[in-house]
Amino acid sequence: MATDNRNALRKVSLDDKYALDTARAYMTGIEALVRLPMLQQQRDRRAGLNTAGFISGYRGSPVGGVDQAMWKAEPWLKRHNIHFQAGLNEDIAATSVWGSQQTNLFAGARYDGVFGMWYGKGPGVDRSMDVIKHANAFGTSRYGGVLAVAGDDHACKSSTLPHQSEHMFIGASVPVLSPANVQEVLDLGIFGWELSRYSGCWVALKAITENMDSAISADIDPDRINIVMPEDFQMPADGVHARWPDKPLEQELRLNKFKIYAAREFARVNGINRLVVDCPKPRLGIITSGKAYLDVMQALEDMGIDDVVAAEIGLRVYKVGMPWPLEPRMTHDFAEGLEEILVVEEKRSIIEDQLTGQLYNYPVAARPRVIGEFDEAGRDLLPNLAELTPAMVALAIASRIRRFYQSETMDQRIRWIEEKERSLAQPRDTIERVPHFCSGCPHNTSTKVPEGSHAFGGIGCHYMATWMPDRQTHTFTQMGGEGASWIGQAPFTDTRHVFQNLGDGTYFHSGILAIRAAVAAGVNITYKILYNDAVAMTGGQPIDGSLSVGDLIRQVAAEGVQRIALVSDHPEA
Repeated sequence: MATDNRNALRKVSLDDKYALDTARAYMTGIEALVRLPMLQQQRDRRAGLNTAGFISGYRGSPVGGVDQAMWKAEPWLKRHNIHFQAGLNEDIAATSVWGSQQTNLFAGARYDGVFGMWYGKGPGVDRSMDVIKHANAFGTSRYGGVLAVAGDDHACKSSTLPHQSEHMFIGASVPVLSPANVQEVLDLGIFGWELSRYSGCWVALKAITENMDSAISADIDPDRINIVMPEDFQMPADGVHARWPDKPLEQELRLNKFKIYAAREFARVNGINRLVVDCPKPRLGIITSGKAYLDVMQALEDMGIDDVVAAEIGLRVYKVGMPWPLEPRMTHDFAEGLEEILVVEEKRSIIEDQLTGQLYNYPVAARPRVIGEFDEAGRDLLPNLAELTPAMVALAIASRIRRFYQSETMDQRIRWIEEKERSLAQPRDTIERVPHFCSGCPHNTSTKVPEGSHAFGGIGCHYMATWMPDRQTHTFTQMGGEGASWIGQAPFTDTRHVFQNLGDGTYFHSGILAIRAAVAAGVNITYKILYNDAVAMTGGQPIDGSLSVGDLIRQVAAEGVQRIALVSDHPEA
């Protein structure tokens, strides 16, 4: 009975989030990604379009629970003609989404268009750039469009590296949207699909841990967003959308001469970048985006800077929803009359680099000073490491405000922030518990190696073996590269043999290619394929296909592996 009650409560909760007649719903950022395609299909239906949606990607923090949320919402997705297909890996998923934009090139299409969503963790963005670059050049369909959701773990809380995906998308000429909160995941998501349809580009939507894990009461009215189509932008005679046949140089022409500029114009007329604080005589401007915008607003509040004080300072704040490509006309309007601009953005510069280029041709006397990562003397100002905090931002703003404004009240607040930061920076005795395997997990024993041997790590739960002194597991590779590092070491060392841990989820994702490479290179390596029939580290999802122990053994035997041993607590099973 208790289980039935829990199921009933969960069903009510899902009804609240996904029912058609709901105006508001309490949801996380992950759940917002599920509701988003439903909103798009509702909007299309009201506009007289018969569209469908296709979603594919691969799990990984901070978008590790997207697939589970999609599966739970399957009945609601089906009502909106939305098909979710978990990807075998990120680049296959991206190729599948690319295919959705080709549906209407051929006879038999049942819908006016298919809008697509791809999702992947930062490393998945990296490995999928070949697909994304091709697909973006190829273009989207007129009533389709693609949203590429990039899960960025800025603080490396659940990753092997801190991740920032914007520069990868810039390299592929994909516009980037940066939501500040869960509501903007929905709002900018709708803008993103409409932008993709208008410009013919894939559009990236940045999904960071704070937004995916937090929850709000969101406005999910399909008519909340009003889309304005640019009237003055001149498109090429044959448009910017996908077609066949299509020559590569013609794709390049459309992308570099039209599509990117169409995206900028769309952002301008729809106010995706906007002033949020202004005053009659501005002198100091702050330009910011995404989570950093919330840090700025919190910092201003902590320093006691309201609209009245902001006017006394001469403060102007510009919130950028599309950090790349940075739309120049509104940016120039923001910069007009300012003496100095402080750029507040997390990680490596994106806005700052574009801003300095856009202001370069200003008359020297009218050109505002631009600072961000560094001040005008080259000293560190806002770090490009880990994450920003409101306190970091407050201290950076305070250091610039003093040129324009003095106030004992504000100075007291700044001193309080400085004292708090000094207190938090004091060394403290802490007890650290190294994460370990779950009770009963077979990795507890399977990651041990014989005395005198050592193993390599990889992506998955067994990565934790690299932290355990009794496992003799050292270094790791990217997902799917497990064992390939030994190919580059074996010819140059007296060590004759190594072990390589490999989870069954990674094996199915891409790891079988590493085994094939090791066989082709003829190196002496033992792969310990750790089979638990789940992608355990991201939530225990099933592998995206069929993989029994027998299947796995037959596959590696067919690859030419010389010896295979099956080790199990229950070999009879």
